[in-house]
Amino acid sequence: MKRYSAEMATENMLAFRFDCGAGWLNLLATKGRTFSANPVERLATPDRLAEWLEICELSPVRPPDHDDLQSAWRLRETLRVLALATIAEEPPPASAVEGLIALTEQDDPIRLVVDGRLRRERPPTAEHALVRIARQAVDQLTSADRLALKSCPEPDCRGVFVDPPGRRRWCPSPACASRGRVRALRARRGSVNGGRDEADVGG
Repeated sequence: MKRYSAEMATENMLAFRFDCGAGWLNLLATKGRTFSANPVERLATPDRLAEWLEICELSPVRPPDHDDLQSAWRLRETLRVLALATIAEEPPPASAVEGLIALTEQDDPIRLVVDGRLRRERPPTAEHALVRIARQAVDQLTSADRLALKSCPEPDCRGVFVDPPGRRRWCPSPACASRGRVRALRARRGSVNGGRDEADVGG
């Protein structure tokens, strides 16, 4: 039974997340607990990248290879840096901006097709799919939509998500909210106990 539980926990940790509010933010979520000592890599292989792109309806004509996987990792971390800087209202690192510009300047013309509904033609390569994700990020980071972005306060997570009402405290991951609430509860209990101790000493 213990072995089964451990396997289920691992499986859940590696599951893709699509609850961040935008495709490019879901790309950031393909790496969990990013700022911890043991981050969770959900895009560990080209096949996993292919699976993620297919779910996003960005499946390329040519399957991703290891170079494409490296490109996806680079874009993910570039966008993470830019998103966190935007939320903090800090100047973004020049290197990250330059990397994003280089990718978005690649040729990827819009070609629409009608196949039961309006669709965009499949990207020929994974690189073209990444271009589309990068351009989506640029649109959000450079418009008023950036004001709805928020970062999880958990120091090992700092996941970025969309929160238009501004009411969500943690990212959509239940684990972050759970850990945060437990820590807050312990802090309140410690404060109450400390107050009582001081009162006893003072009396």
